[in-house]
Amino acid sequence: MKFSDLAERQILKAQAEGQFDNLKGAGKPLDMSGGNSADAVGFRIMAEAGALPREIELQKAVAEQKRVLSETIGDEARKAEMKKLADLQLRLDIERESRKRFYGS
Repeated sequence: MKFSDLAERQILKAQAEGQFDNLKGAGKPLDMSGGNSADAVGFRIMAEAGALPREIELQKAVAEQKRVLSETIGDEARKAEMKKLADLQLRLDIERESRKRFYGS
């Protein structure tokens, strides 16, 4: 299944759940100055609706796991947290590679 089909499905789901109702800036032209492509605008809209792509969710999870690791004390506990971080980073790399292959960039 194409990424555009998955994105469309998420958008339709969010729309059916009413997550697009009363959004900030509704009915106004999109501000394209903050990004260099329509993808950035699409990601922002999806984020505001709570429908993020898996890659973005994993980026957030990696950042959170790094925070947890930095606060962890003890060798065994740090090993366990490092293992979780490595797993999340691997999953993120897989998502990025899939996107690159799909878009050919």
